[in-house]
Amino acid sequence: MKPSMQSKLERLTQRLPEWNKLLSREDISSDLGQYYKLAREHAELALVVEQYAQWKSACNDEATALELLTDPSMRDFAEDELSVARNRIEQLEHNLQKILLPKNPNDERNIFLEIRAATGGEESALFSGDLLRMYLRYAERHRWQVEMISESLSDLGGYKEVIVRIIGQGVYSRLKFESGGHRVQRVPATETQGRIHTSACTIAVMPEADEVTEIELNPADLRIDTFRASGAGGQHINKTDSAVRVTHIPSGIVVECQDDRSQHKNKDRALKVLAARIKDKKYQEQHSKEAATRKSLVGSGDRSARIRTYNFPRGRLTDHRINLTLYKLDQIMDGDLDALIDALISEHQAELLSVIDDTN
Repeated sequence: MKPSMQSKLERLTQRLPEWNKLLSREDISSDLGQYYKLAREHAELALVVEQYAQWKSACNDEATALELLTDPSMRDFAEDELSVARNRIEQLEHNLQKILLPKNPNDERNIFLEIRAATGGEESALFSGDLLRMYLRYAERHRWQVEMISESLSDLGGYKEVIVRIIGQGVYSRLKFESGGHRVQRVPATETQGRIHTSACTIAVMPEADEVTEIELNPADLRIDTFRASGAGGQHINKTDSAVRVTHIPSGIVVECQDDRSQHKNKDRALKVLAARIKDKKYQEQHSKEAATRKSLVGSGDRSARIRTYNFPRGRLTDHRINLTLYKLDQIMDGDLDALIDALISEHQAELLSVIDDTN
């Protein structure tokens, strides 16, 4: 282990008692929001300290085994112990490197998930519905909450566009690599001759912005229009001007929301989506130069990149960014995404580690 890394770990170890005292204070526990934030940070710090303690223990085991090597009667035993200790040291150093990687400040945030039909007409809209169901099932597996924000249905029951808010711990950290173009190859329900068609959808995963501190929406920059909602929703929703369209004049970003009977709630939801889109736009601009110089697209969130192909006739999913192919498409479409997402996270971590190694 490099001296600089060990020095950092020693400093973190010394900080843990201070955090224990901080969490025990009554004024902290009375503010649940602040308490949960500090508790999460404390858990992360405690994990680092625990792994570092195990590393030091393994180093002591290595030193003991080296001493035993000088005793001929203990040589075989010492060689086995030395091998175990060194393997353990290597694994713990790798774990600590990953834990200490720079964290995305948005990782613990809720998200807005936008799915839009692209190439393929009605079949693309139907695939949008399939992707939505896939992510809803995945959210259900993780016990995340889902809130429908906006939907535009196609004639056959798919989605031209749909926006949902997903609420839960670490949502963005798990789904942030889903942004991009998703291509499907299958025989559409509308195909009478059994031919395989290729269609596409685009997905945007945007971390939710803080209502006050991050994105300040100047009322002078907003044009807010109300109109009568269209589509399903019952008599009331179609007879009042409850739908809201918000236009952010400086950026040209437009958000519509019409799924609630209340104009006030639709406006509130639209403003939240708008803030998330503005935040996401700033993030994309900030990281565009960095992404252009990186070999991997895993962490770039490039909306125009084709990231994945779903081949239904062969039951195959391919993620083009990491050249990963999985032959369990039925399970994936039913929300079994962890193997895929874990592979993407591992590749991203490996990329960050390589960047750190190159700069050291």
